Amino acid sequence: MANNVIKEKSMAFAKRILKFHRYLRVSQKERVLSFQILRSGTGIGANVYEAICSVSTKEFLVKMQIAF
Repeated sequence: MANNVIKEKSMAFAKRILKFHRYLRVSQKERVLSFQILRSGTGIGANVYEAICSVSTKEFLVKMQIAF
């Protein structure tokens, strides 16, 4: 399969979100906000993955709209 730019960028974004989450937890002692950022930021990649695995074009478009 060819390189998927959206999949790669969403993975890179999720990694940055994880680093930011750790920073907030350790340095700033922020718990609630850091977990909300973690859930929101990593959810994009999950939705993109579901869109890539969809069976129809219509399903793909709907799932990509949810991701973005």
